[in-house]
Amino acid sequence: MAKTVTNKREREKLKEQKRKEKQKRKEERQKSGTSSFEDMIVYVDEHGQFHSTPPEMSNKEVDVDDIVISIPKQEEVEKAPLNGRVEHFNASKGYGFIKDLDSAEKYFFHITSAPASIAEGDKVTFETEQGSRGLTAVQIIIVKK
Repeated sequence: MAKTVTNKREREKLKEQKRKEKQKRKEERQKSGTSSFEDMIVYVDEHGQFHSTPPEMSNKEVDVDDIVISIPKQEEVEKAPLNGRVEHFNASKGYGFIKDLDSAEKYFFHITSAPASIAEGDKVTFETEQGSRGLTAVQIIIVKK
């Protein structure tokens, strides 16, 4: 249990004692071994292995033009048209929803992306495009039954 100190002189003695103990611990840490910045450095060779010594770079020259720092270019992948069925279509408002037969996802479509003769229950092929509120169905073609 901690000793309660009541007067100023005892408090000053305790402070001085704590300072001396702290200095003593600091000196002990310094005597036990130094932890310098050089001790913390790790070197990585061309194979990704870690070493405590720098790798030998005697015969290796690096051409600055060979160093490329960028994001790899994405290859253009042609999307195959999706198959679906018109779940809902409102001709007066000019929009509807197509349900993908493979994933059961529903996609919004506008009448401008569909043929004029589209109706509920029609089987269609379509592609998707990012719209303002998510993926939308575009280039809709009615599949003959």
